[in-house]
Amino acid sequence: MKNIPNILSGLRMILAPVFLFMYIQDELIWRSLSIAVFAVAALTDYFDGKIARYYKLESEFGVFLDPLADKFLTFAGFLCLPFLDTTQFPWWAVIVIVSRDIAVTGLRLYAGKKNISMETRVTAKAKTLVQMIFLYTVLLIGVFKQADIEFSGVAMQFFNTGYLYYAMLFVTGLTLYSGIEYFWVNRKIINSQSSTS
Repeated sequence: MKNIPNILSGLRMILAPVFLFMYIQDELIWRSLSIAVFAVAALTDYFDGKIARYYKLESEFGVFLDPLADKFLTFAGFLCLPFLDTTQFPWWAVIVIVSRDIAVTGLRLYAGKKNISMETRVTAKAKTLVQMIFLYTVLLIGVFKQADIEFSGVAMQFFNTGYLYYAMLFVTGLTLYSGIEYFWVNRKIINSQSSTS
């Protein structure tokens, strides 16, 4: 029982590249199935935390692994977007988002190793929520856009209006701002630790 949360986090890390590979395929069946894989991976995030808290199975390794697995899944989702339309979801925006999360994750891992308590603002939580809603919405629209069903026309209109491009810019800006804010509010802790090392 004590290893179940970590197993679920590990499963999420495995499913992330599987989802990415399936989603970027041209065949509708693969892209549709990839959404199911993404949903299963997202559910592991819910259950590993719930199980760890309920049975008091939280561990130092789990604290390290869980957010890392989350980033794997988030990165996989954003890497899919340019394959839908590079004009709506430019690679530079994806690179900015991924780079910010890598930098913040690296800082958190360093802080955890040094037993430093890092301050997190509400902006970071809002960023995560906005990212997830944006990803779920766009990935589903990408499936409907490819499918020959009634909703596919609506999905095509979303792409033609250009709203998704501005939504991508907003998500990128919010992600970048939250990263800058995170480093700024923790600058004294980082500087003090650097001066003592």
